[in-house]
Amino acid sequence: MIICDLHTHSTASDGKYSPKDVVRKAYDRGVKYLALTDHDTLSGINEAKAEAEKLDIHFIPGVELSTTYKGETIHILGYFKGDDYKNLDLNKFLEDLKTKRIERAHEIVRRLKKFNDIEIDVNEVLKNGKDTIARPHIAKAIIDAGYPYTKEYIFDNFIGDHCPAYIPANKLEAEEGIKLLRNYNAVVILAHPVLLKKLHVLDVLHLDFDGIEGIYGLNTPEETENFLKIVDKKDILTSCGSDSHGHEEDDTKHGILGSQSMEEHRLEKFLNKLNYK
Repeated sequence: MIICDLHTHSTASDGKYSPKDVVRKAYDRGVKYLALTDHDTLSGINEAKAEAEKLDIHFIPGVELSTTYKGETIHILGYFKGDDYKNLDLNKFLEDLKTKRIERAHEIVRRLKKFNDIEIDVNEVLKNGKDTIARPHIAKAIIDAGYPYTKEYIFDNFIGDHCPAYIPANKLEAEEGIKLLRNYNAVVILAHPVLLKKLHVLDVLHLDFDGIEGIYGLNTPEETENFLKIVDKKDILTSCGSDSHGHEEDDTKHGILGSQSMEEHRLEKFLNKLNYK
């Protein structure tokens, strides 16, 4: 078994640690293969890659796209071959997504004041996220402003789905997200199928995925076993990731950096698809 973490987040999106520190922490935990997969941005890749080159750790540039399919949120992991992640058109597209997220944050802050009498400075929200502004940044700004709520309470009562202050994200259709990644030679993986709520993993595999994240930080052993049976039956790839955001002491929604491992033959199949040397 080889320790791999092909699903991690940094301060470039909604993680706690800088891209450089994610690499360092992964190295300290014995991770041999690491991917940085921030939400809808590639801005942390160069920093992480430079740090990985100093250490004995294999680095893969990645991204996690938030998309939708049949009313279900579908997260897609893209892993890039060589320097394809540097493509200017791709980065321009992701920059436009960032702009839409900022506009969404402004509207959520306005609605929090209108519907919940919660007043926060939108600039504090934007300061919490470097390149991807999401609802966790708004929750943090509410807590930092002195309101006596937990993150879970804020989501359940103020900014969660169907709450008055909630604004849907400007998500791509899943087919569009997959096509985007394929245009830039990425390997395309369905992220954390265990978190699908309305659909089963078999309901979405026909969307031209190369594989699934069958080994995932929040899977039970039985769930991992079932996903790997699908991988083997369909002859597709599996990736292996924690989905670490760095908040390990109080985060029940994500895994722990460096906590996952995969069999060598599965890793080799994944790397071969990437033409990874």
